[in-house]
Amino acid sequence: MAKTPKADGEQEGGEAAGGSSKKKLFIIGGAAAAVVLVGGGAAFFLMGGTPATPAVSDVAAVEAASQPHAYYYDLPMMILNLSTADERPTFVKMEIALEVSDDKMLEVIKPNLPRVLDAFQTYMRELRASDLQGSAGLFRLKEELQRRVNIAVYPARVDDVLFKNVIVQ
Repeated sequence: MAKTPKADGEQEGGEAAGGSSKKKLFIIGGAAAAVVLVGGGAAFFLMGGTPATPAVSDVAAVEAASQPHAYYYDLPMMILNLSTADERPTFVKMEIALEVSDDKMLEVIKPNLPRVLDAFQTYMRELRASDLQGSAGLFRLKEELQRRVNIAVYPARVDDVLFKNVIVQ
């Protein structure tokens, strides 16, 4: 018996509807599998990686890492006159510590302290108060002072210049 066009259209529509429900089922199944995989991976990393009690070697490594490997040398407080365009005096008061990685370098810095202070003062007298404003100004000052102190104490090396106190008046 011959099929009518209406019945044929219904049959094609029925197959199309069945095909789209298979696609939806496939997408939902894929999304559920992805959620299970992500959740399982998160559980594996969060729960499976660390033992409840650390081993003795782990405790020793943490204690060794927590001990300071840096040594500090405090410079004397400096009050310096800054350069100004007008006749108004401008001063900066600074307290600085030098950070070194080895205590033997402290013995090289001590005899060269007059050179370090001279390098700091000759540089600072050329600065203006506007050069020291903001964090960028202090960062540039720190970098320049570190460069100058490393030249003054060569062959020793200063790892960082630390500001303990900076007051510009």
